Formats: sequence, C-alpha cells, structure tokens
Amino acid sequence: MNRLNDILKTIIDALEDKKAENIQIIDISEVSTIADYFIITNGTNTSQLQALSDHVEEKLSKNGIYPKNIEGYNTANWILMDYSDILVHIFDKESRGFYDLERIWRDGKAVDAHSL
Repeated sequence: MNRLNDILKTIIDALEDKKAENIQIIDISEVSTIADYFIITNGTNTSQLQALSDHVEEKLSKNGIYPKNIEGYNTANWILMDYSDILVHIFDKESRGFYDLERIWRDGKAVDAHSL
C-alpha cells in the first residue's frame, strides 16, 4: 500500500470505525508544498480523540506506514498526525471551530471521502 488514495481510504475508514464527526478531506497539493491532503475531523471528548489517533496509527502501521510526527496527543484538543503527504487533524469541537482550517484552506479542493 503506497498509493495516496489507498492511504486516504484507510485513514477515513479508521476514523469512521471510531465514530469521528464531520470528516473533511481537502486537496491542498496545488496551493501548498507542506502536504497534498488535509483530513480534518472532530470527536466529542479527549478519550475519543486519542482513540481516533490510535486507530489511524494502528491501521496504517499494519501496512508499514508510520507517522513522521504526532503532536497534541496528551492535551487532545487538536491532535496533528503527520504522514508526509497527508496531515490528519483531529479536533475537539471547540478547537475545530476556533481554528477553522476549512476556511483557511478554502483554496484547496474538497474531496468526497466516498469517491476514493
């Protein structure tokens, strides 16, 4: 597994397994060099955010894909998982609204998770 679509699908499936809310995928490949995709989602509490992060990491590691870095895990109001070409943002509801990455990155293209 190394195609970006396969990795995106694995991440989305892992997030859905743990009941992530409002999963958004933004293709930022034409507007930034930091990554090709953002995946943005939120959960309802610290335990769920950590479970979402753990599950994504577990599912990808089974395919030999490991994050370069994970930030914010202990405080769990915004967990950032860096998979080089894909950045996964797992927020609590308040932080997601405050940082509003969808607005900041609106020049990117929304991707339908179910079309992967």
